[in-house]
Amino acid sequence: MSTRKNSWPQLDFELYKDTLYLLHHWTQMVGKVRLKKSPWQNHSWHVALYIDAQGFTTGPIPYENGIFEIRLDFTRHELKIKTSNGTRDRFSLGGQTVASFYEQLNEKLKFLGISVKIHPKPNEMPEAIPFAKNTKRVSYLPNEAQKLWKSLIQVQNVFSIFRAKFRGKSSPIHFFWGSFDLAYTRFSGSTAPEFQGEMPNMPLDVMQEAYSHEVFSVGFWLGNADFPEACFYAYCYPNHEHFRAISVQPDTAFWHADMGEFMLPYKAVQTSSNPKETLMSFLQSTYQGATEVGNWDRNELDCDFSHLEKKNSAINL
Repeated sequence: MSTRKNSWPQLDFELYKDTLYLLHHWTQMVGKVRLKKSPWQNHSWHVALYIDAQGFTTGPIPYENGIFEIRLDFTRHELKIKTSNGTRDRFSLGGQTVASFYEQLNEKLKFLGISVKIHPKPNEMPEAIPFAKNTKRVSYLPNEAQKLWKSLIQVQNVFSIFRAKFRGKSSPIHFFWGSFDLAYTRFSGSTAPEFQGEMPNMPLDVMQEAYSHEVFSVGFWLGNADFPEACFYAYCYPNHEHFRAISVQPDTAFWHADMGEFMLPYKAVQTSSNPKETLMSFLQSTYQGATEVGNWDRNELDCDFSHLEKKNSAINL
């Protein structure tokens, strides 16, 4: 068994952009299956995917005969479906277009007795080509897919440490296929002004429910053609006018006026002498600034289990 410490992989948008294009569409289809078969949860938490030891997973989804799970496996580069009845099926990710993936996913679900009909177009994308008609030929590169997944693992591990320092309502660390980012959100406990923004091909009432309460959110986004770089982000809603003026660490973090959020290039974390501490400084400093301008009651919301962590080896649980 290997004990070698995992490294933060180097990411180059020009190398992974085609693989990202395919994964963005494929995860939308998989996520829409979860959405259709799951009871609605606050802030759309029922639609997200999760990072696991093989790739992306839906986790357990209820259906007529029990539960099923869909996984994008980046160790074998396959789409896998398995049910609580012991039935399972799979197909290769290599050589797939958006359209062929859509066709095979529907065929496999039907074969396994899972009845579901998803909205046949992507969300949160300006170019919403119906899945069945998107036959663009772009390359799926297994090595790039693995690097994206392994970078998400590293980020999730740091987010998990950050998440442990909060006792108020907070989200899981989950992957939103609409915007294709790993996200984590904290809540102050107070309601927020009604959201009036917009996202491409996204119903306003869904966005209003998502931002019904005051939030501080952080995440990891892999970029797009207009912003061809993987980066971390941090924002609050409502977006207080003084938030942009707060002191943020590290020095490579910056305020993006168009996005209305702080950003930190992934490369600045990956190339630092201590990536975990570099990222934690960004998470903690933006949280501190957001709570100051938003007047959050941190005495009630924050927690510290460091004394238990030190005693962990002696606790018999």
